[in-house]
Amino acid sequence: MSQTTLYARVSTADQTAAHQKTQAEAAGFTIDRVIADEGVSGVSVPFAERPQARRVFDCLRRGDVLVVRWVDRLGRDYDDVTATIRALMAQGVVVQTIINGFTFDGATNDPVQKAVRDSLIAFMAATAQAQAEATKAAQRAGIDHAKSGPDAGTKYRGKRPSFDRATFETVRQMLEAPTVNVSEIARATGLSRQTVLRIKGDPVAAEAALGRWGI
Repeated sequence: MSQTTLYARVSTADQTAAHQKTQAEAAGFTIDRVIADEGVSGVSVPFAERPQARRVFDCLRRGDVLVVRWVDRLGRDYDDVTATIRALMAQGVVVQTIINGFTFDGATNDPVQKAVRDSLIAFMAATAQAQAEATKAAQRAGIDHAKSGPDAGTKYRGKRPSFDRATFETVRQMLEAPTVNVSEIARATGLSRQTVLRIKGDPVAAEAALGRWGI
């Protein structure tokens, strides 16, 4: 009997495997098992070097489903993400994402379907790397701004955001999923509905607040 496994990578104290499991269940998945790498950076640590990554390949069997929040959970850059997805498909594992609801299945032998699938994998992996690089650039810019000028330590920055950048990105991406509502996002991230609604209403202002605080 096939099983559905959630792989969660969490890099900060504000992210938890439990949050990602709640996100998966809110998106309609029934999770049989959770495998999590805690405190692991997705930007600097390749998938194969993460403590629990080997367990993912050891535990999953042909016909099993691996659920991830998004493809960025499966590698640190384009090459890493695509190699990981292809290795899982070669093992007969179906990979599904919570955000956007993509499915990557290696079972098809139709050349056109394979071409469409492989193109989508390449596009999503490239998007994941671009987003990671943009996030790093935004963090650097925010920190530089917060440190600049003689009054940097006393300049009014408004109320400190109740979320970090990783949580902000999670909310922003979950808002793109048509089947996930504000209450579900709030439960998954641990934020209030009002905070999620503020991010939804003005994501630019929310990101600017993070920048002002150097987050």
